[in-house]
Amino acid sequence: MTRRQIHDVAIVGAGMVGAALALDLAARGFDVAMIESRAPAPWRAEDDVDLRVVALAPSSQVLLAKLDVWPVIEAARASAYGRMHVWDALAPGSLTFDAADEGAASLGHIIENRLIQSVLWQAIERNVGIALRCPARVDATEIDSGERDRAQRTLVLDDGSRLAARLVVAADGGDSALRGMLGIATDDRDYAQRAVVAHVTTERAHEATAWQRFLPQATLAFLPLADGRSSIVWSLPDTEATRVLALSDAAFCADLGAAFDFRLGAITATTARAAFPLRLRLAQRYVAPRFALVGDAAHVVHPLAGQGVNLGLRDAALLADVLAAARDDKRDIASADVLRRYERRRRSDNALSAHAFDAIQRGFGGDSIALAALRGLGLATVDRIAPLKRLFARHAAGV
Repeated sequence: MTRRQIHDVAIVGAGMVGAALALDLAARGFDVAMIESRAPAPWRAEDDVDLRVVALAPSSQVLLAKLDVWPVIEAARASAYGRMHVWDALAPGSLTFDAADEGAASLGHIIENRLIQSVLWQAIERNVGIALRCPARVDATEIDSGERDRAQRTLVLDDGSRLAARLVVAADGGDSALRGMLGIATDDRDYAQRAVVAHVTTERAHEATAWQRFLPQATLAFLPLADGRSSIVWSLPDTEATRVLALSDAAFCADLGAAFDFRLGAITATTARAAFPLRLRLAQRYVAPRFALVGDAAHVVHPLAGQGVNLGLRDAALLADVLAAARDDKRDIASADVLRRYERRRRSDNALSAHAFDAIQRGFGGDSIALAALRGLGLATVDRIAPLKRLFARHAAGV
């Protein structure tokens, strides 16, 4: 194998995080290989809105703008929201974030997963700096720690071919096969809950506001869509999720309206519903010899704060920065100390965020009246203390 056949970075998994990382590195002049098992389903304007949506934070928008894909995404079907309102079903007190308080145009955008993935995929297909292998799967990986300028990690693909890179990045999701091949353990918690998702029409306008209500053993979010409907994420215990999924549309709309305290009036229509299991999964290490984890391969968090994709995109942005800085300093981009710099910063931030979401889920999920009173007081207190409120808002924005 000649030196020209060794890529700088090979990324396994072309979801939102892996694709963004590939485009960022290619824009910086790295020789990138992308391995993906199947191309994402294309996004089409005439299709109904995808049931899986993301609340894209300003930090993520900045990254996508840098990659020259944000204008296409924003123009296609993105819904800016300027407010977020949070309240508890069992106690008075609420918390409202308003973009105007920060002098910002919005707090973020609600966008379909499929739209972001489709636009990123098209950008990858056009990019001559990215060697795309699709469909392809990784069957094995091995390390060659030869001379410094020849050290590499090799991927054995399912067609028997071999692909070598100075650094391999796993962006292959929460059940990452590559993470397992490297023997990286995870700390897991099954919430015994599922998130029921649908798009609904409400009697009153959504007010470009993201709404979130905490209920006993449940959390309900209404996210504003560009077509005037709301995307709902209703986190419920498994048995209750099963019941809700089996309801008729009329019964579902009635139950959902009551759970939402009819904040936007009656629920007048719904799409078909879907559900996905909720869990916490944190990798105990983010790096190994010539190897790094990003996105869901490194961390899966509770969706109540809508931060999972944003955390992953922050992984991608920092890893690209770290690798570029090492190259500019004429250092080995995949040396242990370079990768540890990435791991220290992102693992601590992701763990802090994940455990904070977990604590909120535990604290707001109970039905104790005394605890509910404390929750309501806490929301009202944060709402009144501007610096504390600003801290929460800036963290959610990725600042």
